[in-house]
Amino acid sequence: MTEPMQGRRPIASRNSGWAKSVAAFLASNGVTPNFISILSIVFAALSTFAFYLEARTTGYHLLWMLLAIAGIQGRLLMNLFDGMVAVEHNRKSVLGGIFNEVPDRVSDTLTLLGLIFLVSSYSYGTDLVYLAIALSITTAYIRTLGASLNVGHHFLGPMAKQHRMALLTAGCVVYVWYPPVFYYILIVMNIGLLITCYRRLMRVCHLLKSPAKS
Repeated sequence: MTEPMQGRRPIASRNSGWAKSVAAFLASNGVTPNFISILSIVFAALSTFAFYLEARTTGYHLLWMLLAIAGIQGRLLMNLFDGMVAVEHNRKSVLGGIFNEVPDRVSDTLTLLGLIFLVSSYSYGTDLVYLAIALSITTAYIRTLGASLNVGHHFLGPMAKQHRMALLTAGCVVYVWYPPVFYYILIVMNIGLLITCYRRLMRVCHLLKSPAKS
C-alpha cells in the first residue's frame, strides 16, 4: 500500500457523515483544533485513572474497563476531530504542528503507563510498559524524521497508533474474564512496535536513496 506523503493519517471514518457533522458543529461553535488536541490528553488520563481504580478496588471490573475504553476511544476521536476542524474548516494555527504532535505523545504515555497498575506483579511487567512507551514515541519520531528529511510522513504498521489503541480496547473486553491479558498484549505490542520502527525507518532510507532524491 502506498503511504501518504502528507502529514495526515489515513482514517476511513474521516469521510463518514457523523464525523463531518460533529466536526462542523465544533468548528461553528468556536472550538479550536488545539483545544481538541488537549482534550485527547484528558481522555487518555481517564483511561489511566480507570486502570488505577481497577488495581485498587474489587468487584467493579466491567465498570472500570468500560471507563478505560471510553478514555481510549475518546482520545482517538479527539485525534480525528482536531485534524478535521483544522483542515476541513480552515482553523489552522501557527502552533498547530506542535499541538498535533505533542499531545499525542503525552496521550500515548499516559494510556500505556496506566497498565503498570495491572501488570507490575508479572515478571518484567513494568519493563514491558516502559519499553512500549519508548517504542511508541520512537515510531512517531521516525515518522516525523521522514517529513523533516523531505520524504514525507509514513504511517506504516503493524503497530501504529490506531492499532495500539484497538489492541488495548480489545484487552479491556477480555480483561473482565482474563486479567493477565494485558501482560501478553504488551509482549505482542512491543514486538509489533519493533517491526513498525524497522519498517518506517527502512521506508525513509529507501526514499532517501531513491533516484528521485538524488
